Amino acid sequence: MSSGILIVDKPEGWTSQDVAAKLRGVFHEKRVGHGGTLDPMATGVLPIFLGRATRAVEFFESAEKEYVAGLRLGVETNTQDTTGEILNQRPVTVPREQVEAILAQFLGPQQQLPPMYSAVKIGGRKLYELARQGKTVERKPRDITILELELLEGEGADYLLRVRCSKGTYVRTLCHDIGRALGCGGCMSSLRRTQAGCYTLDRAVTLDQVIAAPDPDALVLPVDSLFACLPAVTVSQRQLKPIFNGAAAKAPNLSPGTYRVYGPDGQFLMVGRADGAQLHTIKSFFEVSKSGT
Repeated sequence: MSSGILIVDKPEGWTSQDVAAKLRGVFHEKRVGHGGTLDPMATGVLPIFLGRATRAVEFFESAEKEYVAGLRLGVETNTQDTTGEILNQRPVTVPREQVEAILAQFLGPQQQLPPMYSAVKIGGRKLYELARQGKTVERKPRDITILELELLEGEGADYLLRVRCSKGTYVRTLCHDIGRALGCGGCMSSLRRTQAGCYTLDRAVTLDQVIAAPDPDALVLPVDSLFACLPAVTVSQRQLKPIFNGAAAKAPNLSPGTYRVYGPDGQFLMVGRADGAQLHTIKSFFEVSKSGT
């Protein structure tokens, strides 16, 4: 039974759910989740959580993301990208220096209005469902942070941006807003996620590679790779029983903090918190059948 994290280079035209559904069949595993939705036009890093590792998705939700995005100036659409219906269009030529100068005002903490074509729910309905019915509803701006924003290349009306941002950021809305700030309108023409949390494109595999692999499980990363930034601690045989029972284990010599916790055999057991000479479970990742051993 598969368990771990598969870093997929999502193909264009697939939804994140499409990828998850395909991999349920490949791995014969019902428990499959993904770390951060990518629009169908987007490609790049999509972490897929398999089996017991689906318990780690919640820890990934706040991960920073990095993208390379195409910015097309002079075009505005109802979806804020080139897949949508054109609302306004005019030929423009914007000097590179002018585009670079405007980017600085989009750096740092700010509020962003979610687009109507998004999966944000209002009143129990996803916004894109309402948008497809021709409806527009009031949305509340959301707090986001643009950590880095760099102009990579381009001229005239088409540019390529590198964006590093917080969770909840809509890059197509960023492109739309940049176009508005330049006074000519704009939308997103392409999107490739190059990094999600600690996972980068160089660790990603294509769906074709997964399907063709003699042993797809060999491509799956262990779930503890998600917590590589945490210090590791190995518990003794005596500490195992309370951990398997969900109770705190005595850990008088462990400094306060959050840890990757391993058993004597090297098995990754949980993310734990040391506090007051005890080690508490934050989230366990051992298979239930291990409990009581």
